[in-house]
Amino acid sequence: MLTRLPPHIVEKPWGRTDIPAAFGDFGERRIGEIWFAHPDGDAAPLMIKFLFTSERLSIQVHPDDVRARAAGYARGKDECWLILGAEPDAELGLGLRAPADVPALRAAAQDGSIIDMVDWRPAHADEFFYNAAGTIHAIGGGLTLVEVQQNADCTYRLFDYGRPRDLHLDDGLAVVDAAPSHDAPNCAIDPAANQRLVDGPHFHLLHLAAPFDRDFVGPTGQSLTLVPLADGCRIGDEPLPFGEVALLDDISSLEMAPGARALLCWAA
Repeated sequence: MLTRLPPHIVEKPWGRTDIPAAFGDFGERRIGEIWFAHPDGDAAPLMIKFLFTSERLSIQVHPDDVRARAAGYARGKDECWLILGAEPDAELGLGLRAPADVPALRAAAQDGSIIDMVDWRPAHADEFFYNAAGTIHAIGGGLTLVEVQQNADCTYRLFDYGRPRDLHLDDGLAVVDAAPSHDAPNCAIDPAANQRLVDGPHFHLLHLAAPFDRDFVGPTGQSLTLVPLADGCRIGDEPLPFGEVALLDDISSLEMAPGARALLCWAA
């Protein structure tokens, strides 16, 4: 069975007008995010998003499961990113360059010097980054990426470059891990290789490339989400091109033409 997930288009001031044609024609609208809505809504454990950035997003942090539930959310928010396209100077902020205590972080968020405390890393196409809850982070400009995350709308903004949006210093600083994150998981992805990217604790994520061995996926026992990264994926008689996302009961009918690639994810 194949269930195509409907896209939800989100305009952002940091979005772009050069969105890949596979997602539709948005004219001069500045599209920042395209979400794919799960039929279970907020009860779904995972969310898939594509992001298109022209400038830095806010410096922010997400709570873990325990702290999110204490604040009234269903779950916390671990997330990960696969870079699909990057301008030459594109970067991601992931963790801090040096340890900092909460008073120092508060003062830096208020005067803007937190920008220089963030560990900004060059970002290139086909690089993968994992961002655990509690990590101060920011996505830079000039990026096209796909995000797989726990399905939680709990983002605490610490600094937003003067944009007219609320900040959440008290909530954010209460959940932050202020240690450096130089060892945060990241790796280069071979577009032609099958690779296991995440194996818990909250979800599993595989990169699949044609040809793929179904035994590589192994037993899952639950609904799967397939995110094509190129044309050439097919479920039975139904093509599933880049720009779409679908739920599958299993992968027995998945076929991938030469050059096709996709992400496959499911809850842990």
